[in-house]
Amino acid sequence: MRAQLILWLTSWLFAPVPPDPCAAVAGKKWVIPREARACLAAHPLDSVIKSNIIEVVNKTLVFHTSTNYQIQAPPFEDDVQMDLHAALARISAQSYPSEFEFHLDVYRSFKGVKDGHCGVYNYCYDSLYITYVPLPLVLLTASDGSQNVHIAPEAFEVASKEFEDAIDFWQDALPDHLKGQLASLSGAKVFLVDGQDPFVAVDDNAKTTGGYQSFATRQNSFFASYLRGPDGWQYSMGNFALKAHPLVDSVELTVQRMNSTTNDTFSIPFYSRFGSASKSFTNLASYRANNCIATNRTNGIDLYDSTVNIQTYRQSPPPIAYFLQQPAVDPEEARKQPMNVILDAVPLSDIDLPEHLQPSVPALNQSYSVAQFYVLKENAIGVLALGSFSAKNFTTFGASLLNGLLDLKAAGAKRLIVDVTNNGGGYICVAHWLHRIIIGPKKSTVPQAGLDTTTRAGPLAQLIVQEIISGSDPKEVLLYNPTQWSNASHHPFPVLSEWLKPIEVTINGHLDAFSQRLGQECQPFGWDAPDIGLFKPEDVLIVSNGRLSSVSRQYFSTCASSCSLFSITMAKSEGVRTAVIGGKRGIPQEYCGTVGGQSTDFSSIDTEINNHTFAPPDFLTNSLQGITWRLGYGLDDPEVPEEWQAHPADYNVPLTLETVNNPVAVWEDLARRGIWNDHEAIFQLQNS
Repeated sequence: MRAQLILWLTSWLFAPVPPDPCAAVAGKKWVIPREARACLAAHPLDSVIKSNIIEVVNKTLVFHTSTNYQIQAPPFEDDVQMDLHAALARISAQSYPSEFEFHLDVYRSFKGVKDGHCGVYNYCYDSLYITYVPLPLVLLTASDGSQNVHIAPEAFEVASKEFEDAIDFWQDALPDHLKGQLASLSGAKVFLVDGQDPFVAVDDNAKTTGGYQSFATRQNSFFASYLRGPDGWQYSMGNFALKAHPLVDSVELTVQRMNSTTNDTFSIPFYSRFGSASKSFTNLASYRANNCIATNRTNGIDLYDSTVNIQTYRQSPPPIAYFLQQPAVDPEEARKQPMNVILDAVPLSDIDLPEHLQPSVPALNQSYSVAQFYVLKENAIGVLALGSFSAKNFTTFGASLLNGLLDLKAAGAKRLIVDVTNNGGGYICVAHWLHRIIIGPKKSTVPQAGLDTTTRAGPLAQLIVQEIISGSDPKEVLLYNPTQWSNASHHPFPVLSEWLKPIEVTINGHLDAFSQRLGQECQPFGWDAPDIGLFKPEDVLIVSNGRLSSVSRQYFSTCASSCSLFSITMAKSEGVRTAVIGGKRGIPQEYCGTVGGQSTDFSSIDTEINNHTFAPPDFLTNSLQGITWRLGYGLDDPEVPEEWQAHPADYNVPLTLETVNNPVAVWEDLARRGIWNDHEAIFQLQNS
């Protein structure tokens, strides 16, 4: 017996140590997906962590305006059927082999509400590695009207520049006669994806990608598109070619290359690149320590704690910034100005749009950051390409919108195209301002160019307001302070008024409570508005590509959040026409994505409710949770949130080999089609 014990101890002491899967990928910029997966899934789920995340998320959902609406939400009731509290109860009772798989279940459950403002993200897992295949896809319409999925004509140009250090990996992975011939696949017609019609993959993606209620909007997220970034024109690869998690190893395609009469079937691997916000590591322990533990910005702070350096805290970007679908903004300005921005697990694209696709038309001098102004001289049409409603300098941004529109008028523009492709939202007051200066002063723009809103009035929110009324916020810095808001008549609430008295309502069988209607928060603007509108509503066209940001990936978007607020009020209040480019024929296209009214996140709410008995605890992980804090009410039906009303685009304009991902070609195509003349005969109508 003693000899057996010694033998067992010897074998145990000198047994080979299982390899550390994180040490195997440490320090590498590129790894194959299964290696990245092994590292992410190496840590078992701690019951303390599981309980903490579920408690934080459950308790924060009481501030999310749409929790009960999203159990079933007409007119999207076929797609939006998620009871998040019930999902969290299921997850709480379920076992998981790793923390990674637990996170994926939480992450996907929140994607099920199809709301780009509402999600749970974790720096430990989301975009720690971003996974690519160098073949972004597009949906093109041929001259005979037929539509087919293609590998983007610019695919190799994009991939060889952005992935210069990885392109040989894909070149060598191609089989037989295709080896080294990746460039020859650009523009190819795609017949099969993993042995099935391409739209099986498109629709499967639409079921899981989240972000937007409209099925068509989520379909479009599969494909590549362009956007105007703060420093130049950029390229979004789409959900097929880019993924937030290393869960797919390869894809099989059957294609017909351009100028070929035969088909090629081949598999090509995905490749995972270390994320730009990921912290380097050497092994599993340091991976966890550097990426997975709560930081000093994960949770909120007590703004009246004398030991906290508030100025330093406010000058650094909040934890949510990496996942916001907007360019970097001044943290102090972002704190002061209400925002409505989409979240996603993949950061906003910084891949350059190929140079030959970028506008050759010179931008006007008043162009600034994401707002670029162009004149199509032959047509006397001005273009505002607006990639976001946020820019680094809030004041300069607002001034540039007015001055740029004035420049368009001075240059002879009689009509205006506003291209909001991939616009993820931003400053609410910039959206109101743009509406006001285009249309001019009238009942629909003064004193408010937006929507009435409301916020949830649960017991904890009411308690916060009661404490503020009792004098707990003398500096008037908290979100729930009545001085921050106005009533439905647009008059500011008196100091220390009890503005959050609950109005009870039953939603999907659940008793809920909301505040009274809230009015505008933007006027008087910080800029001087002109006395007349700069363009007539009938001379304005708002163009997008059927989706925005967010949604599990942000790519290929129309517009959402503050962009939706702008597009909806322009379309419904002013009669401005809307067009979606590139959608699938026969599928109703929506001109905007998620609406909301004002979005925020857990750390901001945690600052409001710091140390309350009923408040969520702090996150123990490097996590964040996004919510919709205010919900906008409808224009056509003011008793129903605008979020739950349809926004069908007037036109669905096909993309061709000549126009796809080419902004100027798109604008010129719109001009040639005669949108302001016999448009019904020339455009593809929604129900055609």
